[in-house]
Amino acid sequence: MSDPKIDTVRSSSSGTPGRATSEARGHRLVLDSSSYPRPDAFTNGEAFLAGVSSCGVTLIEGYAKEKGIAMKRMDVVIEGMRTAEEPNRFANVTMRFTIAGVSQAEAEHLVETYRGR
Repeated sequence: MSDPKIDTVRSSSSGTPGRATSEARGHRLVLDSSSYPRPDAFTNGEAFLAGVSSCGVTLIEGYAKEKGIAMKRMDVVIEGMRTAEEPNRFANVTMRFTIAGVSQAEAEHLVETYRGR
């Protein structure tokens, strides 16, 4: 059995209510509460969705390169919908993949590979 991979992030209060700073591997990120969004930082919900969609981009890019699939470019748009009754959770999340340089069948295969991991 191989050693587990552990990702560590430290989040701290910033001194501004509704805003926190997070640090990992020497990189710093400012995040706002979804209840207190400001124009100069991602909200926690946006950061969560960015993590999911960027995972899709990097996983598919890596898989395509490994398999010799000549993908030129990819965009992923992710939308998370919350209800007023439960603003603390996503009721629905949709992702739309646009992959250039491959056939429709190859694009569908790449997205299915992402979904399966």
